[in-house]
Amino acid sequence: MDTAPDTQSQTLPRWRLADLYAAPDAPELAKDFDAAAASAGDFREKYQGQVAALDGDALAAAIRDFEALTDLMGRIASYAGLLYAANMADENVAAFYQNTMERLNDIESDLLFFTLEINRLDDGDLDARLASESLAHYRPWLRHVRTFRDHQLADDLEKILHDKSVAGRTAWTRLYDETLSDLRFPVSDGELTLAEILDRLAHKDAAVRREAGESLSGTLAENSRLFTHVTNTLIKDKEIEDRWRSFTDPAQSRHLANQVEPEVVEALVEAVTESYDRLSHRYYKLKAQWMGKDPLDYWDRNAPLPEDADRRIGWDEARNIVLSAYGDFSPEMAETAARFFEEEWIDAEPRAGKESGAFSHPCVPSAHPYILLNYQGRARDVMTLAHELGHGVHQVLAAHQGALMADTPLTLAETASVFGEMLTFQSLLKQEDDPVQRRVLLASKVEDMLNTVVRQIAFHRFETRLHAERREGELSLQRIKELWTETQDESLGPAIRLNEGTEYLWGYISHFVHVPFYVYAYAFGECLVNSLYRVYEEAPADFAPKYLDMLKAGGTLRHTELLAPFGLDAAEPAFWTKGLDLIDRFITDLEAGFDHGGLQG
Repeated sequence: MDTAPDTQSQTLPRWRLADLYAAPDAPELAKDFDAAAASAGDFREKYQGQVAALDGDALAAAIRDFEALTDLMGRIASYAGLLYAANMADENVAAFYQNTMERLNDIESDLLFFTLEINRLDDGDLDARLASESLAHYRPWLRHVRTFRDHQLADDLEKILHDKSVAGRTAWTRLYDETLSDLRFPVSDGELTLAEILDRLAHKDAAVRREAGESLSGTLAENSRLFTHVTNTLIKDKEIEDRWRSFTDPAQSRHLANQVEPEVVEALVEAVTESYDRLSHRYYKLKAQWMGKDPLDYWDRNAPLPEDADRRIGWDEARNIVLSAYGDFSPEMAETAARFFEEEWIDAEPRAGKESGAFSHPCVPSAHPYILLNYQGRARDVMTLAHELGHGVHQVLAAHQGALMADTPLTLAETASVFGEMLTFQSLLKQEDDPVQRRVLLASKVEDMLNTVVRQIAFHRFETRLHAERREGELSLQRIKELWTETQDESLGPAIRLNEGTEYLWGYISHFVHVPFYVYAYAFGECLVNSLYRVYEEAPADFAPKYLDMLKAGGTLRHTELLAPFGLDAAEPAFWTKGLDLIDRFITDLEAGFDHGGLQG
C-alpha cells in the first residue's frame, strides 16, 4: 500500500520574505539599491589608492564602512536569490534575479580595490597597525583575506573578471538551474519534479522504485548533452582563472576558502577510501540479505527495509521531534531553532518550479537566515529538517560577528548541521521501544552517514578526476559517464548493481556546478561530528556550553582553534579513523541483530 505523505492534507509553511523586502518593486528596495550605489562610489573616492597611508584606527573605520556595504548588498542579493529559488519557472522572477545580480555586480566593482590594496601591505606594516584595538577586532577577517594575496591579479584584470562573471559562470549556472527545475519525470500516474522523483526512490514498493529510477536516468540522459556542455564550459572557465592566479591544483582555491590544509583533506579522503570495504561494501551486502536480493539494484540503495513501517510524519510532529531533541541538549539551541517556525523563516512545500533539495541561507547579520526544504514526510525529511535547522541555529548564533566574520568555511559550516542530525537520531532511538524498529532506525542512520561520508568522497574523487582530465581537452559524454561509473562502483561495492542509465546520474548533482569541490565538506563535517559526539558521550556535563561557544565564534577561528577545547585535532590521521569508527560500530550492531534472527529480534 502506498503510504503517501500527509503533506497533501496539511499546510506546509512558506517563508515570509517581507522581512527583507515586500516585493521586487518595493520602494525600500529601490532606496537601498540607490544607497548602495552611492555609498560604494563615495567609498571608492575616499579610499582608493589611500589604504597604505591609513593608520590602524583609520583602516578599521574603512573596514566598518566596507562591512556595512557588504551587509546592505547581501540583503538585496539574498532577497533576489530566495525569491528565485522559490520559483525558478517564473520568467519575471528570473529576470528580476538576473537584473539584481548584474546591478550588484556593477556596484561591487567600486569596492574591488579595497581588499587588493590591503593585500599589498607588508606583513610588518599590517602588524604595526594591528596595535589598534579597533583594527584588531578584524584580525580574523584580515587573516582570511590575505590567504589569497599570492593569487590576486592586477586591479584591471580583477575588475574584468568580476564584471564578466554575470555573463560567464553565473549565466551558465543559471542555465543549469533552470533546466533542472523545468525537468519533468514521467511515471505511470503523471509527471514529477526532481524532488518528487527522488522521493520515490525511497518508496516501499519495489516496482515504484524501479519506475522512478528508470525515469530519473532516462530524463537525465535526454538532457545529458546540455549538462555535458555546461560541465565542460565551467571546468574550463575555472582552469583558465586558476592558471592566471597560479593555483597548482583545481581544489587549491577551495581549500584556501575552507581554511583547511590540503594534507588534512587528503588524509580524510584516504581514510574514507580505505574504509569503503568495512563500511559501504559491508553494509550494502547486509542490506541485500535483508531485502532478499543479491545484488541490490541501484534504485534499491535507499529503499526502506522490509520491516520498516514507512510511516509518514506530519509537519507539526517533525517540528516537535527536532525541537525536543535540540532542547534535551540545550534550551538555548531549541529556542533559537523555534524562531524559524514561529517567525516564518522556512519554505517547506514541494512545488513545481521550486529549487530541489534543501539549504539554509544565512542572508546577512542585520536580517536572519531562511531555510528551504522539499518536505515529503519521510523519516529522512525529518533528518533534513534537523540538518538545515543546525545550519540555521549556527547562522543566528554567529550573526553578532558581523557581515565579514559571521560566515564559516564550508567544512565547519557542516558541523552544526550534522550534529543536529545526530541529536535528533539519538533522541528518536531512545524513544523507540520496539527492537525491530530500533534496528530499522539504526539502519536508516547508517545509510544517511554513508551518503554523507562515502558517497560525498566518491563525488570528490569523480570531480577531481573530471577537472584533471579536462585540462587535457574537452571531455566527451562517454568519458564523463565512465568516470562516474568507476568512482560509484568503487565506493558502493559488489552488493549494488549499477543498472543501465545510472551513468547519467552525475547530471543532477548541483554542487559540481554551483561550488566546485564543495562535497568533501560533508564528509569532513560528518567525521568531525562523530568525533565530537564521542567526546560528548564521555563527558556530557560541560559539553553544550563549549559547543555553543564554537558556533558563536562564526568564522573568527580555524578548525584547529575550534576543536582544541574538545581535545581534538583534525590534522592527526587518527582523528578521521575515530569518526569512521562510529559508523563501523553501528554496522556491527546491525550485523549482531541480523545474526540473531534478522530484523525480527
